Amino acid sequence: MKKLLRLLLTFNQDTHSQTGIALLLVLWVLTILMVIVFSFSFMTRTETLSTTSFKGGLEREFIAEGAMERAIMELFYRNTFKNQTIEFEGREVWRVDGRAYSGELGAGTYTVSILDESGKVDINAAPDVVLKNLLLNMGIPEEETDTIVDSIMDWKDPDDLHRLHGAESDYYQSLQNPYKAKNARFDSLEELLLVKGVTPDILYGNGQRRGIIDFLTVYSKKNKINVSAAPKEVLMAVPGMTPELADSVIAARAEQEAAGQVSIQSILGENYSLMARYIMTGSSNVFSIDAVGKKANEKGAYAIRATVVLSSTPTPDEQPYKFLYYKKPVTVTQ
Repeated sequence: MKKLLRLLLTFNQDTHSQTGIALLLVLWVLTILMVIVFSFSFMTRTETLSTTSFKGGLEREFIAEGAMERAIMELFYRNTFKNQTIEFEGREVWRVDGRAYSGELGAGTYTVSILDESGKVDINAAPDVVLKNLLLNMGIPEEETDTIVDSIMDWKDPDDLHRLHGAESDYYQSLQNPYKAKNARFDSLEELLLVKGVTPDILYGNGQRRGIIDFLTVYSKKNKINVSAAPKEVLMAVPGMTPELADSVIAARAEQEAAGQVSIQSILGENYSLMARYIMTGSSNVFSIDAVGKKANEKGAYAIRATVVLSSTPTPDEQPYKFLYYKKPVTVTQ
């Protein structure tokens, strides 16, 4: 009898032990399944958000590209009816002085600005005093401005002689990643990042100020500023210009786009003789375009910056325009 009781007790203990192990295994399996389910759910949600974001980015890009084409069309329309007061689709033709125009396209909106390149400061041709005034008016401290202006002049001149605050190859060779001064003309504005004193914040701007890239060019090839197209920031770089005179020039352009020398002279008054060597009027066939696309009721934007030259007499086999510069996406402040 004792042996039988002992056998029954042993059997019951084994049964409880096996039941506990089985329960533990079930809990482990459930835990693993829950982890797999949650991981799959998270991956699905992440992929959905990524797809939505990618789709939204593409739509903003297409809107910006459409806005770029609209701007080019406006340039051709403007060229056809030069010096005429015209309206297009119930709106005045777009001006080329950097002002922003907005519109709707598809499921979004766009903002475009066009600027005649002759209304900018050409870093290959402009006098150093104009460059200095531009930088100072952009809020760059005078010591930094002197370094940047002299270094720009040293970068493009053919010799190895230092200006007072400038830099030549000996300075650039001392850097961690050495290179030589170009001693030739700038081919692009991005090349300025190689010049002593020029930082990305100064070139492209930050939350506090616009970048100097918005007001410089390598395509004008003029040592004068076209006051018929220059924005106020560039007008203020002209020696002798005051905020009041700059506003008067801009107001006169609103009434008569192609202001002649006589009208400009009458606006500038006694200051004209001082400014005459730094300014001109008229127009060119090279334009910079900033196009920004946005989705309705959504954050985020896609920006494209381009420089386009219009052909004066295109042949049947020739494109009526071509891009000298095209970059996307970019950061644009309008």
